[in-house]
Amino acid sequence: MYVVYVVMFLGALGIMLGCFYRLSCLMFISTYWYIFFLDKTAWNNHSYLYGLIGFQLTLMDGNRYWSIDGLRRPTIRNAHVPLWNYTLLRTQIFIVYFIAGIKKLDADWVEGYSMSYLAHHWLFDPFKIILPVDLVSVLVVHGGGLALDLTAGYLLFFDVTRPYAFFFVTYFHCMNSQLFSIGMFPYTMLATTPIFCYPDWPRRFFARFPAFLREGLPFCAPTPQPSTSCVYPKDEATNSEGQETLSAPKTSKLRLKHKLGAIFTILYIIEQFFLPYSHFITQGYNNWTNGLYGYSWDMMVHSRSHQHVKITYRDGKTGETGYLNPGVFTQSRRWKDHGDMLKQYATCLNQLLPRYNITDPEIYFDIWVSINERFQQRIFDPRVDVVRAEWSPFQPNKWLMPLLIDLSPWRLKFQEIEGSLDNQTEIVFIADFPGLHLENFVSEDLGNTSIQVLQGNVIVEIVEEKKNFTLDPGEQIKVPAGAYHKVYTVSEGPSCYMYVYVNTTEAALQQNFTKLSEIQERIRNGTETGPLPPELQPLAAPEGDQGSEVNATDPIVKLFLKRQRRLRQVKKRREAGVLERFEHFTVKKYYSIRRGFLMTAIALRNLAVGLPPLEQLTREVAYANLKEPPTEANHDERLKDEDVHTEL
Repeated sequence: MYVVYVVMFLGALGIMLGCFYRLSCLMFISTYWYIFFLDKTAWNNHSYLYGLIGFQLTLMDGNRYWSIDGLRRPTIRNAHVPLWNYTLLRTQIFIVYFIAGIKKLDADWVEGYSMSYLAHHWLFDPFKIILPVDLVSVLVVHGGGLALDLTAGYLLFFDVTRPYAFFFVTYFHCMNSQLFSIGMFPYTMLATTPIFCYPDWPRRFFARFPAFLREGLPFCAPTPQPSTSCVYPKDEATNSEGQETLSAPKTSKLRLKHKLGAIFTILYIIEQFFLPYSHFITQGYNNWTNGLYGYSWDMMVHSRSHQHVKITYRDGKTGETGYLNPGVFTQSRRWKDHGDMLKQYATCLNQLLPRYNITDPEIYFDIWVSINERFQQRIFDPRVDVVRAEWSPFQPNKWLMPLLIDLSPWRLKFQEIEGSLDNQTEIVFIADFPGLHLENFVSEDLGNTSIQVLQGNVIVEIVEEKKNFTLDPGEQIKVPAGAYHKVYTVSEGPSCYMYVYVNTTEAALQQNFTKLSEIQERIRNGTETGPLPPELQPLAAPEGDQGSEVNATDPIVKLFLKRQRRLRQVKKRREAGVLERFEHFTVKKYYSIRRGFLMTAIALRNLAVGLPPLEQLTREVAYANLKEPPTEANHDERLKDEDVHTEL
């Protein structure tokens, strides 16, 4: 795989430098699409776009200006590029924006349910000065994203609106680079915006530099020479006849390659507009959302949360039943939402479980998902043995459970209920189908858990007590902690109910944190006069002293100091200036690129001369994996995503 990536890297480098351009393009796209097709769980719109652009560049004259090939071949140096090259690239970027905007006309996006959590990000703090968080979510996050995607392509195309489009597109992608971990996509989209300018914009740009700097910059003159790849108006072609020049003469006659270029451009654009709406053909890949998430440009339209995943196996010979750790034998999580991947995963489990003395296993999945803040509900029928279930790329998935769209208006009620709760009480909304039941275990940490019915009728079975309780809408029951219970849906239509619970362990921990914070505050302002017991003495250490955390013997005190340090670093990171943020970004990228080069060198050497002694290889890999210098800031950076539940 390192060899494959080296070939792809050399291809990308050749494209950038215009060195053996066609060969470099073939090296890049052959290895890129090979890696792309290796694992469909990694597919997304961004990686798909990179492959498309690489394919387009293979057919284009991308090595005409300031390229190594131009130095080797004077006939192509500084030559015209066919208009269809620009048309194809511009249309591709237009499609990315415009189709993404069309997809965002979905009701969930327009109503502000798709990405509501983004409004709490610090990037939107300036908008919160004049708007409440709810309106920031609806108007800025969702409304602004919809408006930009629908209009960006048009605004970039016209001269009058292009400067404004540059501003908004740049602001949009810079925000995305901070909001999401989506790799190079924001920077790629920023790099594509100049494609909409006139083709001679680099010449005009570099012509503004002082004369003594132009020697090392792309040339601004002479005028581009004619190209055999282009067709010219008859008057230009006639005027060029008889001129003594080393360049190709201008031609006004359409040749076969010109016609093929025009036909390819038209067919490719039609195909790109059609493909995002081709899901009526590949119906087997449709789930609650249409098709594989990769070529539809429905970016960020759907957000999911998984509450409950259970994999049950049944021995086909003995009938013995057992359970598997969700995600066993795979590092991917996408199988939870896609029927085709679930089918492949079940087939994999069917082939692997016989190694563990499970004969002819049957595999059942019980997966609960909430999409765009709806009820948690089953996405696949838990009664179906997926190993033997039918699946076809061109037929609807028969064991896919329908999304309960009719219950979507309940989301407004969810907000009212959640707004009425205190900070320690949490809630989960559940919807289930008639004839099915949910088997659930309440952790001992959740000492105050109850079930309240919102719609339909259910029977709650307390397994250990062997008691059943029938609940109608508005009724509730407290379920014991540290025990199993089952909730049966007995109404004719779907049942809706909610779990209301308090994490009593966390509540007690927060009370201890409050007391420790008060003691620490008294120590620092000098009002704590009594002697501190040994386990509390680390609280008296100066702020920022990491030794106090190490020396803490009481686990609650140690956890408190760790939490204080993390909060301190979060505050410092938010108050950091632009230069400090840029420095951190640069250092982080440096070590990432450094690791890539060093690991590649180690791998290629091992392939060429064999493995070194294990101790040497261990030292080399440890050196390659070296991160930033171990400062306090970097240590705390690793804790930035840690939440209270992780600490518990």
